[in-house]
Amino acid sequence: MTEAQETPTLSVRDLNVYFGEQHALKDVSFDVFSGKITAIIGPSGCGKSTILKAIARLLDETPNARVEGSISLQGRELYSKNVDVDQLRGSAVYVDQRPTVWSISVYDNVAMPARTWRLAGNKAELDEIVEISLRKASLWDEVKARLDINAAELSAGQQQRLSIARALSLNPPLLLLDEPTANLDPICTSIFEDFLHEIRDEEVSIKTTVGMNYSQSKVAVLIVTHSMQQAARISQLVGMMHLGNMVEYGKTEKIFTNPTDQRLESFITGLIG
Repeated sequence: MTEAQETPTLSVRDLNVYFGEQHALKDVSFDVFSGKITAIIGPSGCGKSTILKAIARLLDETPNARVEGSISLQGRELYSKNVDVDQLRGSAVYVDQRPTVWSISVYDNVAMPARTWRLAGNKAELDEIVEISLRKASLWDEVKARLDINAAELSAGQQQRLSIARALSLNPPLLLLDEPTANLDPICTSIFEDFLHEIRDEEVSIKTTVGMNYSQSKVAVLIVTHSMQQAARISQLVGMMHLGNMVEYGKTEKIFTNPTDQRLESFITGLIG
């Protein structure tokens, strides 16, 4: 455990993933903590995205996929037989690099999970969930006057934050982000990174338009990124993957200033990638 005084929100131990005879992940171990951003970096094809999909149980329907090892979220083993996979995906919420918005209103895009999970008892409560989620995603001020427009009309950056708002409507303890800025321009990327810092902050107070005071709990964020610069800017912990192995994991500053594994140093200096 990297942070001796903290209990990790997510603990991964000796994770192995196979696709038929291909050994995609090899004894991967690391922790993710509440209120911190953990970044997974490494060259293309090294297994970064596979880690996220294994955590979210998205490999369950993949032919010939086999997952071994331990993944626990808040002390609950995610691959135990009594785990409800649908409920799990509401706690460890996966967001793909391509924004997932439905061709319905902005409001309905965010409200859909709350309706599905029956989180609101009436329209007023649903309005609260939508507003709070959009505020968390730093999108409320941009869309509050046009909640009824088709979400497909939003910019790419806004659509990505809308996808996050929908995920945050479930108030998950863990957010899994797979290359979330890969398709964004530099301005949208900067806005998105600022938003990531905001959602991980401890106890952010939000006052909604109807006067409700909402205290946002800390979120654990695990992000896969191809950009070492982005990982250095936004994360507190970093794990570096190479050919299915996590070759180094630790505090971001140490990882980038004093790496102990030659493969990580080669990746940082551009010798591999």
